[in-house]
Amino acid sequence: MQRLSGLDASFLYLETAAQPLHVCSVLEIDTSTIPGGYSFERLREALSLRIRAMPEFREKLGDNRFNLDHPVWVEDKDFDVDRHLHRIGLPSPGGRVELGEICGHIASLTLDRSRPLWEMWVIENVAGTDPNDGGRLAVLTKVHHSGVDGVTGANLMSQLCTTEADAPAPEPVDGVGGGSDLEIAVSGAVRFATRPLKLFDVVPATLSTVVDTVKRARSGLTMAAPFAAPKTRFNDTVTARRNVAFAQLDLEDVKAVKNHFGVKVNDVVMALVAGVLRTFLEDRGELPDSTLVAMVPVSVHDKSDRPGRNQVSGMFANLRTDVEDPAERLKLIADANSVAKQHSAAIGATLLQDWSQFAAPAVFGVAMRVYASSRLTSAAPVHNLVVSNVPGPQDPLYFLGAKVKAMYPLGPIFHGSGLNITVMSLNGSVDVGLISCPDLMPDLWDMADDFAVALDQLLAATR
Repeated sequence: MQRLSGLDASFLYLETAAQPLHVCSVLEIDTSTIPGGYSFERLREALSLRIRAMPEFREKLGDNRFNLDHPVWVEDKDFDVDRHLHRIGLPSPGGRVELGEICGHIASLTLDRSRPLWEMWVIENVAGTDPNDGGRLAVLTKVHHSGVDGVTGANLMSQLCTTEADAPAPEPVDGVGGGSDLEIAVSGAVRFATRPLKLFDVVPATLSTVVDTVKRARSGLTMAAPFAAPKTRFNDTVTARRNVAFAQLDLEDVKAVKNHFGVKVNDVVMALVAGVLRTFLEDRGELPDSTLVAMVPVSVHDKSDRPGRNQVSGMFANLRTDVEDPAERLKLIADANSVAKQHSAAIGATLLQDWSQFAAPAVFGVAMRVYASSRLTSAAPVHNLVVSNVPGPQDPLYFLGAKVKAMYPLGPIFHGSGLNITVMSLNGSVDVGLISCPDLMPDLWDMADDFAVALDQLLAATR
């Protein structure tokens, strides 16, 4: 068995019916490249072969009332792919709106914790095409955040994909094995008893971080502060419903902007998000005078030696939505990102993971219920939205033999922060996934369509 880290387990403790905490990926694929043609049965067989080499897809949670520590991952001895793989057809005409509605509904449903925490939905009738005749499919994969972060999630998807349509299935890989209730309880008790000893390392590191942040603040070299974000329509308590929208941009256009202004691709992505938010809110007479603030997850996989599948820190970024000129906004965002990255790096890669080890399930649950039921979700948002940029491979990919045309990532949303925009670069394109709550953002497709406008504005500034 393998014990969840505190950060992994926090996504279990914070989850409610209105706040499901899984991550999704929507693939648009071309079935004409599948050797022998497409059929749902053939795809299921290919997936089964892949999963034999992916033990994460065969593991479920193990826990009991005597366990004083976080749950563990154990092998599901009754694993059956048919409990996780589903098939559905879009209603006509099968366009992006219908696809978004289906994906939003699936994203709103929590996963069954008695089984491995993932689902895959094969969606047919995309754009009215027949996949059996070489048409298109969409595939939505949903995995609980306790098992993946942005990097591990992308790695799992890459294991399901190959660079050749007819690549053979990999050799089977053994899983973590089982764990009896007694083993889970005893090892949990030992970890619980030794937990206070770790404070001797965490407290000094935290104090050092506080002192460093104070010094940086005096020099104006800190990232954006939490609770400094202005209220918008998507900063409120979310309901259980979800809506989804997509956008796809040309990576070469993004790189042209990057090269002209001498910034990074991530800076351009943040500027695109900022331009979209400014246009969207300004068109509705809702643009705040002060800048919106994004929480940006930062991978620390190469800097952390801590256990757990979520190896992530984060930084708060000013989006400078208060600046009208797109070029000036990009330069200010790039400067602010440089400072924020330095501040984030100085905090320490493992500090968030270390502190999360001390929070018990009851603490997480009570804190979440208090926050969700209070006015804090709308009166004092910690940040306005989550923005994540995940680099992907630039070679053509094949999902179980079908060529991948797009991969739209979808992260979770939270009470007080009801909008998530996640971007993935893939094979010459920039795929943007937007997810929100329709009770807060019924017009999410308008925001998705503004991405092309924002990129055109930045391209115009290069000429």
